[in-house]
Amino acid sequence: MEVSGKNFRKRNAILEYLRGTKAHPSAETVYADLKQQIPDLSMGTVYRNLNLFRQQGTASVIATVRGVERFDANTDPHVHFICTGCDKVIDLMQMDIPPELTNRAAQESGGQVESCSLSFTGLCSQCNHQ
Repeated sequence: MEVSGKNFRKRNAILEYLRGTKAHPSAETVYADLKQQIPDLSMGTVYRNLNLFRQQGTASVIATVRGVERFDANTDPHVHFICTGCDKVIDLMQMDIPPELTNRAAQESGGQVESCSLSFTGLCSQCNHQ
């Protein structure tokens, strides 16, 4: 997906940032974190590229937390935990999405399941101990 050339410097930086974090950032977080190293970066550029990555399948929106979309460059099926206290989104990589859940959804809808996202909400371990 990486492209060469001066015109794609920002796009590559945004994609590499997403690939290098497990924090599931918002567009605003991506912008704030990259702005120092790319002074001419705009929010519009971040939004356009994040939408492009979604369309291409190299990133996805995994949750909307308090009205803000959160992005993930790991597009392999996996489960998330969303903390209602601190808004952290955590990968639960050791949990599989049960195939019987997907099969039941297809059966009940009469359709074909193309993807599944599974998220749990609650308090993360840090918020739970406060």
